[in-house]
Amino acid sequence: MIGENIRRYRKQKRMTLSDLASTTGISKSYLSYIERGIKHNPSIDVLEKITEALEINISSIITDTPAPSSEHGVIDEEWQALIQEAIQAGISKKQFRDFQKFIRYEKWTSFEKDKNAN
Repeated sequence: MIGENIRRYRKQKRMTLSDLASTTGISKSYLSYIERGIKHNPSIDVLEKITEALEINISSIITDTPAPSSEHGVIDEEWQALIQEAIQAGISKKQFRDFQKFIRYEKWTSFEKDKNAN
């Protein structure tokens, strides 16, 4: 599933395996193995590099769930306004991605605490 999703998003971006390899620093052969399902569990580091290059959310390739959107497949106005505000405040893509990672970490630690409390 992960490999199929990566291939689909890569092709939507009109990228070749060589393009993706060059952008991510991951070998073309390893990317091919992932896409063909020969390698089933790439590391989170590898997935982050791939999703950054494809400009998608990591959950899109793991769960095949698209980013928040309206019924028309476009990011709704509230999200657009929040993104514009962040850009105007000078937040870089790297800072935004770091913030996303922090949020995921916080959700994970909260989940682990709840799981261990039960």
